[in-house]
Amino acid sequence: MTSASDNGLEQRRELLDSWVEKRRQIACLEAEAAGLLAERMQLGRAESDEHPYHRDAIHRSMIAEYAAAGRLTQGSVEYAFTDAGFLDTSHPLVQQAFRDGRVTAAHVREIVRAAGVMREAVNNGRADADALTLYDTVAVIVAERETAARTRVHLRELAAVLSGSTTTERHARARAERTVTLRPAGDGLAVLTIVLPEHLATAILDRLTQLARAVIAGRRDHEPVLEPTDDGENPIYPEDIAQDDPSRDDYAIFGDGTFTTDPTGPEVEHIPADTRTIDQVRTDLLIDLLLASDPSAANGSGLDNIQGRIHVTVAATTLAGCDSRSAQLDGHGPLHPDIARDLAGRNGGWSRLFLDPTGLVVETDSYTPTEAMRRFLRARDQHCRFPGCRMPVHRCQIDHTFDHAKGGRTEIHNLGHLCATHHVLKHPDIADDHRWTAHQLPDGTIDWHSPLGRTYRDSPPRRVMFV
Repeated sequence: MTSASDNGLEQRRELLDSWVEKRRQIACLEAEAAGLLAERMQLGRAESDEHPYHRDAIHRSMIAEYAAAGRLTQGSVEYAFTDAGFLDTSHPLVQQAFRDGRVTAAHVREIVRAAGVMREAVNNGRADADALTLYDTVAVIVAERETAARTRVHLRELAAVLSGSTTTERHARARAERTVTLRPAGDGLAVLTIVLPEHLATAILDRLTQLARAVIAGRRDHEPVLEPTDDGENPIYPEDIAQDDPSRDDYAIFGDGTFTTDPTGPEVEHIPADTRTIDQVRTDLLIDLLLASDPSAANGSGLDNIQGRIHVTVAATTLAGCDSRSAQLDGHGPLHPDIARDLAGRNGGWSRLFLDPTGLVVETDSYTPTEAMRRFLRARDQHCRFPGCRMPVHRCQIDHTFDHAKGGRTEIHNLGHLCATHHVLKHPDIADDHRWTAHQLPDGTIDWHSPLGRTYRDSPPRRVMFV
């Protein structure tokens, strides 16, 4: 006799299967749409060849009409045409996977754009066509297993390795494009856009987040904040902060109450309870820091004062100046070797990593066994080990894959970083119908088994191979 619980479980499975199939069908339709854009581009090129004097007008007219018909911005349509063109002419393996519905439009977008450095290297003779085929093969494999955001990180690193020194040259050229622009956003607001080196942008956002959390922690009438503390595909909520994270410290950063971002000082007793979201606090902090601070020789340069957390992987030979191979800004992509050397000279917290032939971290220097394990896991995992989650390790907790209370050992192959959101999914207090289980393989890969009987695999991220 079938129970109501069994019927409910089967219904949930059917709904999930139907949703996955609809997503596949949507991807197939998106591939057809991209094919139509590629065909239209071919007609546009033929018209331009016939009337070269009107080439620019022909192109602008095409973009404008598709933007109007699709009720899209012209910038979005321009990107769509460009991606469709490259997909049609340079990435047949990716195009076929797209048509089959095995990868989504979001994945294709990241694959095509990350491949720009590869196409440039092939066109300039610095790499052969086989390198682009290899890139496409790996890209499809990664995209079938990972989210679009994780795919972007993997492929930027892969493209950097396959194209050799091109990344260093492109970073040097791109650095000249740093700029600050302003445009109105309506209702008394404006958008201030800063184009700057990625490692500095990452450090700035992390620093603002740390400061904002300290401000929020110092509220006298603090209520739980429900808004995410970080934007992006995987929002970070206050409960995701690890218990040992420095941002949980109870002391306020601005103890004298002189900044407008500190609502707790004695000078501002009359101010109502602070109810700002994390994003609003970060914005106010940025305003204060820019408008109330004066640069001086005593304060040093921006690199001297980086207090945000960034993680860099660089070969010892590059650090010593023996070569100029690209370094890696963990979780983001390639980093110019000169920047890595500069950062290394200003920071004493570097860890030496040992990699296996596939780029997997297998050992790290340490002094005490407990700290060695923690350092190893931070180096290996880089982010939460639930499939698709990119929560950085310093905002996660170390979890026993096989529950310690049930005999799970405290050893490397039974430990991994999990954010609070995904940690609770395998908690024994959760009912069996909704609880996840995990199994870790010797290489650090974790297989997650869902309540509906599906298995999702998360492999530890590989490092750039400096060979």
